[in-house]
Amino acid sequence: MPLADIARHVTSGGTPTSGSPRYYTEHNGIPFAKTEDLTRARSKYLEQCELQITASALKESAAKRYPIGTILVSMYGTIGATKVTACELAANQALCALIPPFSCHPDYLYHHLEYIRPDWVRFSGQTTQANINGATVRARRIPLPNASEQRKIAQILDTLATAIRETDAIIDKLKLVKQGLLHDLLTRGVDENGELRLPPSEAPHLYKESPLGWIPNEWGVLNLGDVAAINSGVTLGRSLTGHGAIELPYLRVANVQDGYVDLSDIKTVVVLRDEIERFALADGDVLMNEGGDYDKLGRGTVWRAQINPCLHQNHVFRVRCNREVLVPDYLAAYSASPRGKAFFVLSSKQSTNLASINSTQLKAFPIECPSLPEQYRIMEKLDSVDGRVSSEQSELQKLRAFKSALMDDLLTGRVRVTPLLEQQ
Repeated sequence: MPLADIARHVTSGGTPTSGSPRYYTEHNGIPFAKTEDLTRARSKYLEQCELQITASALKESAAKRYPIGTILVSMYGTIGATKVTACELAANQALCALIPPFSCHPDYLYHHLEYIRPDWVRFSGQTTQANINGATVRARRIPLPNASEQRKIAQILDTLATAIRETDAIIDKLKLVKQGLLHDLLTRGVDENGELRLPPSEAPHLYKESPLGWIPNEWGVLNLGDVAAINSGVTLGRSLTGHGAIELPYLRVANVQDGYVDLSDIKTVVVLRDEIERFALADGDVLMNEGGDYDKLGRGTVWRAQINPCLHQNHVFRVRCNREVLVPDYLAAYSASPRGKAFFVLSSKQSTNLASINSTQLKAFPIECPSLPEQYRIMEKLDSVDGRVSSEQSELQKLRAFKSALMDDLLTGRVRVTPLLEQQ
Protein backbone atom coordinates (compact mmCIF):
# COMPACT_ATOMS: atom_id res chain seq x y z
CA MET A 1 0.00 0.00 0.00
CA PRO A 2 1.42 3.48 -0.85
CA LEU A 3 2.25 5.78 2.05
CA ALA A 4 -0.24 8.29 0.68
CA ASP A 5 -3.00 5.80 1.55
CA ILE A 6 -1.52 4.70 4.87
CA ALA A 7 -1.19 8.15 6.48
CA ARG A 8 -4.08 10.56 6.93
CA HIS A 9 -1.97 13.18 5.22
CA VAL A 10 1.61 13.42 3.84
CA THR A 11 3.00 16.93 3.74
CA SER A 12 6.02 19.12 4.46
CA GLY A 13 6.50 22.46 6.17
CA GLY A 14 8.44 25.64 5.58
CA THR A 15 11.01 27.87 7.21
CA PRO A 16 10.07 31.31 8.59
CA THR A 17 12.51 34.13 7.82
CA SER A 18 15.72 33.22 9.63
CA GLY A 19 16.76 35.35 12.56
CA SER A 20 13.50 37.29 12.78
CA PRO A 21 12.50 37.98 16.42
CA ARG A 22 8.91 37.98 15.23
CA TYR A 23 9.21 34.36 14.17
CA TYR A 24 11.73 32.84 16.57
CA THR A 25 11.79 32.76 20.36
CA GLU A 26 13.77 31.11 23.14
CA HIS A 27 10.86 30.65 25.53
CA ASN A 28 7.35 29.18 25.36
CA GLY A 29 7.43 28.79 21.59
CA ILE A 30 6.50 25.93 19.29
CA PRO A 31 9.34 23.41 18.79
CA PHE A 32 10.64 23.69 15.23
CA ALA A 33 12.25 20.54 13.83
CA LYS A 34 15.16 20.35 11.40
CA THR A 35 17.06 17.37 10.03
CA GLU A 36 19.77 17.92 12.65
CA ASP A 37 17.19 17.38 15.41
CA LEU A 38 16.32 13.98 13.96
CA THR A 39 19.92 12.83 13.70
CA ARG A 40 20.63 14.05 17.24
CA ALA A 41 17.74 12.15 18.88
CA ARG A 42 18.91 8.90 20.49
CA SER A 43 15.58 7.05 20.57
CA LYS A 44 12.84 6.72 17.98
CA TYR A 45 11.04 9.70 19.52
CA LEU A 46 11.77 13.34 18.79
CA GLU A 47 11.26 15.05 22.14
CA GLN A 48 13.01 18.39 21.73
CA CYS A 49 14.26 20.74 19.03
CA GLU A 50 17.03 23.30 18.95
CA LEU A 51 14.71 26.09 17.71
CA GLN A 52 11.29 27.39 18.70
CA ILE A 53 8.98 29.50 16.55
CA THR A 54 6.12 31.83 17.41
CA ALA A 55 2.42 31.71 16.59
CA SER A 56 3.10 34.49 14.06
CA ALA A 57 5.51 32.20 12.23
CA LEU A 58 2.76 29.62 11.80
CA LYS A 59 0.35 32.24 10.48
CA GLU A 60 2.73 34.04 8.14
CA SER A 61 4.91 31.25 6.71
CA ALA A 62 4.58 27.75 5.25
CA ALA A 63 5.45 26.19 8.60
CA LYS A 64 2.80 23.75 9.88
CA ARG A 65 2.05 22.34 13.31
CA TYR A 66 2.02 18.55 13.54
CA PRO A 67 0.32 16.41 16.22
CA ILE A 68 1.95 13.92 18.58
CA GLY A 69 2.65 10.67 16.76
CA THR A 70 3.54 12.27 13.43
CA ILE A 71 6.33 10.42 11.66
CA LEU A 72 8.99 12.71 10.20
CA VAL A 73 11.30 11.59 7.37
CA SER A 74 14.25 13.74 6.31
CA MET A 75 14.41 14.50 2.59
CA TYR A 76 17.48 16.75 2.09
CA GLY A 77 21.14 16.09 2.78
CA THR A 78 20.76 13.30 5.33
CA ILE A 79 18.07 11.25 3.62
CA GLY A 80 15.62 8.93 5.35
CA ALA A 81 16.28 9.74 9.02
CA THR A 82 13.00 8.84 10.73
CA LYS A 83 11.53 9.90 14.08
CA VAL A 84 8.15 9.95 15.80
CA THR A 85 7.09 13.25 17.37
CA ALA A 86 6.62 13.06 21.15
CA CYS A 87 5.09 16.53 21.32
CA GLU A 88 3.27 18.95 19.04
CA LEU A 89 5.77 20.72 16.82
CA ALA A 90 6.40 22.37 13.48
CA ALA A 91 9.03 21.40 10.93
CA ASN A 92 10.81 22.86 7.94
CA GLN A 93 10.52 21.86 4.29
CA ALA A 94 13.37 19.34 4.55
CA LEU A 95 11.16 17.02 6.60
CA CYS A 96 8.27 15.04 5.18
CA ALA A 97 5.49 14.61 7.75
CA LEU A 98 3.24 11.54 7.83
CA ILE A 99 0.20 12.64 9.83
CA PRO A 100 -1.72 10.07 11.94
CA PRO A 101 -3.94 8.19 12.23
CA PHE A 102 -2.42 5.46 10.06
CA SER A 103 -4.12 2.48 8.47
CA CYS A 104 -1.49 0.23 10.02
CA HIS A 105 0.28 -0.12 13.37
CA PRO A 106 2.32 3.11 13.81
CA ASP A 107 5.33 1.33 15.33
CA TYR A 108 5.39 -1.17 12.48
CA LEU A 109 5.34 1.73 10.03
CA TYR A 110 8.19 3.46 11.86
CA HIS A 111 10.39 0.34 11.77
CA HIS A 112 9.65 -0.26 8.11
CA LEU A 113 10.62 3.31 7.25
CA GLU A 114 13.88 2.77 9.15
CA TYR A 115 14.45 -0.45 7.26
CA ILE A 116 14.00 1.10 3.80
CA ARG A 117 16.15 4.13 4.57
CA PRO A 118 18.98 3.00 2.21
CA ASP A 119 16.46 2.74 -0.63
CA TRP A 120 15.67 6.45 -0.61
CA VAL A 121 19.13 7.25 -1.95
CA ARG A 122 18.16 5.67 -5.27
CA PHE A 123 15.56 8.39 -5.75
CA SER A 124 17.94 11.22 -4.85
CA GLY A 125 18.11 14.02 -7.42
CA GLN A 126 21.41 14.76 -9.13
CA THR A 127 22.06 18.08 -7.38
CA THR A 128 24.84 19.40 -5.14
CA GLN A 129 22.82 18.17 -2.15
CA ALA A 130 21.21 14.74 -2.15
CA ASN A 131 17.44 14.93 -1.74
CA ILE A 132 14.11 13.25 -2.32
CA ASN A 133 10.71 14.89 -2.56
CA GLY A 134 7.26 14.46 -1.05
CA ALA A 135 5.93 12.73 -4.17
CA THR A 136 8.58 10.03 -3.82
CA VAL A 137 7.61 9.47 -0.19
CA ARG A 138 3.87 9.39 -0.92
CA ALA A 139 4.34 6.84 -3.71
CA ARG A 140 6.45 4.45 -1.67
CA ARG A 141 4.63 1.16 -1.18
CA ILE A 142 4.76 -0.55 2.22
CA PRO A 143 3.92 -4.28 2.57
CA LEU A 144 1.36 -4.78 5.33
CA PRO A 145 0.82 -8.12 7.07
CA ASN A 146 -2.28 -8.50 9.20
CA ALA A 147 -2.71 -6.30 12.29
CA SER A 148 -1.59 -8.99 14.76
CA GLU A 149 1.64 -9.61 12.84
CA GLN A 150 2.32 -5.88 12.58
CA ARG A 151 1.94 -5.51 16.33
CA LYS A 152 4.20 -8.50 17.09
CA ILE A 153 6.93 -7.37 14.65
CA ALA A 154 6.87 -3.89 16.17
CA GLN A 155 7.08 -5.37 19.68
CA ILE A 156 10.12 -7.50 18.79
CA LEU A 157 11.97 -4.64 17.10
CA ASP A 158 11.07 -2.20 19.89
CA THR A 159 12.53 -4.62 22.45
CA LEU A 160 15.79 -4.81 20.52
CA ALA A 161 15.89 -1.04 20.01
CA THR A 162 15.47 -0.55 23.77
CA ALA A 163 18.34 -2.94 24.47
CA ILE A 164 20.53 -1.05 22.00
CA ARG A 165 19.65 2.31 23.52
CA GLU A 166 20.29 1.07 27.07
CA THR A 167 23.67 -0.41 26.08
CA ASP A 168 24.56 2.87 24.37
CA ALA A 169 23.69 4.72 27.58
CA ILE A 170 25.89 2.36 29.64
CA ILE A 171 28.81 3.10 27.31
CA ASP A 172 28.25 6.85 27.69
CA LYS A 173 28.21 6.51 31.48
CA LEU A 174 31.37 4.41 31.48
CA LYS A 175 33.12 7.03 29.36
CA LEU A 176 32.14 9.69 31.88
CA VAL A 177 33.43 7.48 34.68
CA LYS A 178 36.70 7.12 32.78
CA GLN A 179 37.04 10.89 32.40
CA GLY A 180 36.57 11.38 36.13
CA LEU A 181 38.99 8.55 36.91
CA LEU A 182 41.50 9.93 34.42
CA HIS A 183 41.47 13.29 36.18
CA ASP A 184 42.05 11.69 39.58
CA LEU A 185 44.76 9.33 38.35
CA LEU A 186 46.69 12.07 36.54
CA THR A 187 46.59 14.49 39.47
CA ARG A 188 46.80 12.14 42.47
CA GLY A 189 48.29 8.97 41.05
CA VAL A 190 48.26 5.48 42.59
CA ASP A 191 50.41 4.68 45.62
CA GLU A 192 52.35 1.44 46.22
CA ASN A 193 49.25 -0.12 47.76
CA GLY A 194 47.28 0.40 44.57
CA GLU A 195 45.15 3.18 46.07
CA LEU A 196 44.52 6.74 44.93
CA ARG A 197 46.38 9.22 47.10
CA LEU A 198 44.26 11.50 49.22
CA PRO A 199 43.63 14.83 47.45
CA PRO A 200 45.83 17.87 48.29
CA SER A 201 43.00 19.41 50.30
CA GLU A 202 43.10 16.46 52.72
CA ALA A 203 46.82 15.58 52.63
CA PRO A 204 48.87 18.58 51.47
CA HIS A 205 52.08 16.96 52.75
CA LEU A 206 51.85 14.40 49.93
CA TYR A 207 52.16 17.07 47.24
CA LYS A 208 54.52 19.75 45.95
CA GLU A 209 54.15 22.75 43.66
CA SER A 210 55.22 22.45 40.03
CA PRO A 211 54.84 24.46 36.80
CA LEU A 212 51.65 22.44 36.25
CA GLY A 213 50.27 22.97 39.73
CA TRP A 214 50.22 20.58 42.68
CA ILE A 215 51.64 17.12 41.93
CA PRO A 216 52.61 14.18 44.18
CA ASN A 217 56.03 14.55 45.81
CA GLU A 218 57.42 11.56 43.90
CA TRP A 219 56.55 12.99 40.48
CA GLY A 220 58.51 15.22 38.15
CA VAL A 221 57.59 17.42 35.19
CA LEU A 222 59.43 16.70 31.93
CA ASN A 223 59.09 18.09 28.42
CA LEU A 224 58.08 15.47 25.87
CA GLY A 225 61.13 16.20 23.71
CA ASP A 226 63.39 15.14 26.60
CA VAL A 227 61.82 11.68 26.94
CA ALA A 228 60.72 10.83 23.39
CA ALA A 229 61.86 11.08 19.77
CA ILE A 230 59.33 13.02 17.70
CA ASN A 231 59.20 12.61 13.93
CA SER A 232 57.01 13.93 11.16
CA GLY A 233 55.89 11.57 8.40
CA VAL A 234 56.05 11.26 4.65
CA THR A 235 54.89 14.19 2.51
CA LEU A 236 52.32 13.26 -0.13
CA GLY A 237 52.33 14.35 -3.76
CA ARG A 238 55.84 13.30 -4.75
CA SER A 239 56.28 11.49 -8.07
CA LEU A 240 58.61 8.56 -7.48
CA THR A 241 59.29 5.69 -9.90
CA GLY A 242 61.95 3.12 -10.57
CA HIS A 243 63.54 0.22 -8.69
CA GLY A 244 64.17 2.35 -5.62
CA ALA A 245 60.45 3.14 -5.15
CA ILE A 246 57.93 1.02 -3.23
CA GLU A 247 54.22 1.47 -2.45
CA LEU A 248 53.24 1.00 1.20
CA PRO A 249 50.21 1.67 3.44
CA TYR A 250 50.28 4.81 5.57
CA LEU A 251 48.19 6.47 8.29
CA ARG A 252 46.62 9.89 7.86
CA VAL A 253 44.76 12.18 10.28
CA ALA A 254 41.43 10.44 9.57
CA ASN A 255 42.90 7.13 10.75
CA VAL A 256 44.13 8.47 14.11
CA GLN A 257 41.09 8.73 16.36
CA ASP A 258 40.82 9.59 20.04
CA GLY A 259 42.05 6.41 21.70
CA TYR A 260 42.10 4.06 18.70
CA VAL A 261 43.23 3.67 15.10
CA ASP A 262 40.53 3.44 12.43
CA LEU A 263 41.80 0.94 9.84
CA SER A 264 38.61 0.80 7.77
CA ASP A 265 40.10 2.93 4.98
CA ILE A 266 43.87 2.73 4.56
CA LYS A 267 45.61 4.58 1.72
CA THR A 268 49.00 3.83 0.17
CA VAL A 269 51.93 6.05 -0.78
CA VAL A 270 55.06 5.56 -2.87
CA VAL A 271 58.37 6.13 -1.04
CA LEU A 272 61.99 5.29 -1.64
CA ARG A 273 63.19 2.07 -0.06
CA ASP A 274 65.86 3.85 1.93
CA GLU A 275 63.11 6.05 3.49
CA ILE A 276 61.15 3.16 4.99
CA GLU A 277 63.05 3.09 8.28
CA ARG A 278 62.61 6.85 8.64
CA PHE A 279 58.84 6.81 8.18
CA ALA A 280 57.89 3.31 9.41
CA LEU A 281 55.86 2.88 12.59
CA ALA A 282 56.91 0.50 15.35
CA ASP A 283 54.82 -1.27 17.97
CA GLY A 284 54.31 1.16 20.88
CA ASP A 285 54.73 4.39 18.92
CA VAL A 286 52.30 7.07 20.04
CA LEU A 287 50.49 8.77 17.15
CA MET A 288 49.51 12.43 17.53
CA ASN A 289 47.76 14.58 14.98
CA GLU A 290 49.36 17.82 13.86
CA GLY A 291 46.01 19.56 13.58
CA GLY A 292 42.77 20.10 11.73
CA ASP A 293 39.50 20.67 13.54
CA TYR A 294 39.92 21.42 17.25
CA ASP A 295 38.77 17.92 18.21
CA LYS A 296 41.60 16.43 16.10
CA LEU A 297 44.38 18.58 17.55
CA GLY A 298 46.88 16.40 19.43
CA ARG A 299 44.44 13.51 19.22
CA GLY A 300 46.35 10.30 19.52
CA THR A 301 46.67 6.69 20.42
CA VAL A 302 49.24 3.90 20.66
CA TRP A 303 50.13 1.99 17.50
CA ARG A 304 49.98 -1.79 17.97
CA ALA A 305 51.62 -2.78 14.66
CA GLN A 306 48.28 -3.88 13.22
CA ILE A 307 49.81 -3.41 9.76
CA ASN A 308 53.49 -4.09 9.14
CA PRO A 309 55.14 -2.25 7.54
CA CYS A 310 53.05 0.91 7.83
CA LEU A 311 54.14 4.53 7.38
CA HIS A 312 52.63 7.79 8.61
CA GLN A 313 51.79 11.04 6.82
CA ASN A 314 53.51 14.31 7.69
CA HIS A 315 50.36 15.55 9.46
CA VAL A 316 50.66 12.69 11.96
CA PHE A 317 53.54 12.85 14.44
CA ARG A 318 55.26 9.65 15.51
CA VAL A 319 56.29 9.87 19.16
CA ARG A 320 58.71 7.10 20.21
CA CYS A 321 59.05 7.09 24.00
CA ASN A 322 62.15 6.38 26.01
CA ARG A 323 60.56 3.43 27.78
CA GLU A 324 62.93 3.68 30.71
CA VAL A 325 61.14 6.92 31.62
CA LEU A 326 57.77 7.08 29.84
CA VAL A 327 55.16 4.39 29.15
CA PRO A 328 53.51 4.96 25.72
CA ASP A 329 50.01 4.22 27.03
CA TYR A 330 50.51 6.69 29.88
CA LEU A 331 51.54 9.37 27.36
CA ALA A 332 48.46 8.67 25.19
CA ALA A 333 46.20 8.91 28.25
CA TYR A 334 47.88 12.12 29.44
CA SER A 335 47.59 13.78 26.01
CA ALA A 336 43.85 12.94 25.99
CA SER A 337 43.30 14.41 29.46
CA PRO A 338 41.86 17.92 29.95
CA ARG A 339 45.34 19.17 30.89
CA GLY A 340 46.84 17.67 27.74
CA LYS A 341 44.13 19.00 25.46
CA ALA A 342 44.41 22.45 27.04
CA PHE A 343 48.13 22.54 26.20
CA PHE A 344 47.50 21.71 22.54
CA VAL A 345 44.77 24.32 22.15
CA LEU A 346 46.71 27.09 23.92
CA SER A 347 49.96 26.32 22.08
CA SER A 348 48.49 25.89 18.62
CA LYS A 349 48.41 28.19 15.65
CA GLN A 350 44.73 28.93 15.15
CA SER A 351 42.51 30.03 12.28
CA THR A 352 38.76 29.78 11.70
CA ASN A 353 37.70 26.40 13.17
CA LEU A 354 41.20 25.01 12.58
CA ALA A 355 44.34 24.67 14.68
CA SER A 356 47.77 23.12 14.29
CA ILE A 357 50.93 22.45 16.28
CA ASN A 358 54.49 21.92 15.09
CA SER A 359 57.20 19.58 16.32
CA THR A 360 58.87 22.33 18.37
CA GLN A 361 55.65 22.93 20.31
CA LEU A 362 55.08 19.20 20.73
CA LYS A 363 58.60 18.75 22.12
CA ALA A 364 57.78 21.44 24.70
CA PHE A 365 54.68 19.54 25.88
CA PRO A 366 55.09 19.34 29.70
CA ILE A 367 54.14 16.00 31.23
CA GLU A 368 53.69 14.98 34.83
CA CYS A 369 55.93 11.92 35.14
CA PRO A 370 55.45 9.40 37.94
CA SER A 371 57.88 6.50 38.27
CA LEU A 372 57.55 3.69 35.72
CA PRO A 373 55.87 1.33 38.25
CA GLU A 374 53.32 4.01 39.09
CA GLN A 375 52.65 4.72 35.42
CA TYR A 376 51.85 1.03 34.99
CA ARG A 377 49.59 1.08 38.06
CA ILE A 378 47.74 4.08 36.65
CA MET A 379 47.23 2.30 33.32
CA GLU A 380 45.92 -0.81 35.07
CA LYS A 381 43.17 1.30 36.64
CA LEU A 382 42.28 2.86 33.29
CA ASP A 383 42.46 -0.47 31.47
CA SER A 384 39.83 -1.92 33.80
CA VAL A 385 37.34 0.75 32.68
CA ASP A 386 38.43 0.41 29.05
CA GLY A 387 37.78 -3.31 29.29
CA ARG A 388 34.21 -2.68 30.43
CA VAL A 389 33.71 -0.14 27.64
CA SER A 390 35.08 -2.58 25.07
CA SER A 391 32.82 -5.36 26.36
CA GLU A 392 29.72 -3.15 26.12
CA GLN A 393 30.73 -1.93 22.66
CA SER A 394 31.08 -5.52 21.49
CA GLU A 395 27.62 -6.27 22.87
CA LEU A 396 26.27 -3.17 21.12
CA GLN A 397 27.66 -4.33 17.77
CA LYS A 398 26.05 -7.75 18.24
CA LEU A 399 22.68 -6.22 19.09
CA ARG A 400 22.78 -3.92 16.07
CA ALA A 401 23.72 -6.78 13.76
CA PHE A 402 20.95 -8.96 15.22
CA LYS A 403 18.39 -6.18 14.81
CA SER A 404 19.47 -5.54 11.22
CA ALA A 405 19.13 -9.23 10.39
CA LEU A 406 15.73 -9.45 12.09
CA MET A 407 14.45 -6.39 10.23
CA ASP A 408 15.53 -7.99 6.96
CA ASP A 409 13.67 -11.19 7.86
CA LEU A 410 10.53 -9.82 9.50
CA LEU A 411 9.86 -6.74 7.37
CA THR A 412 10.18 -8.61 4.08
CA GLY A 413 8.00 -11.54 5.18
CA ARG A 414 10.91 -13.96 4.75
CA VAL A 415 10.32 -15.05 8.35
CA ARG A 416 6.80 -14.90 9.71
CA VAL A 417 5.85 -14.31 13.36
CA THR A 418 2.67 -16.40 13.02
CA PRO A 419 4.01 -19.23 15.26
CA LEU A 420 4.64 -16.69 18.03
CA LEU A 421 1.10 -15.39 17.71
CA GLU A 422 -0.30 -18.92 17.98
CA GLN A 423 1.53 -19.38 21.31
CA GLN A 424 -0.20 -16.37 22.86
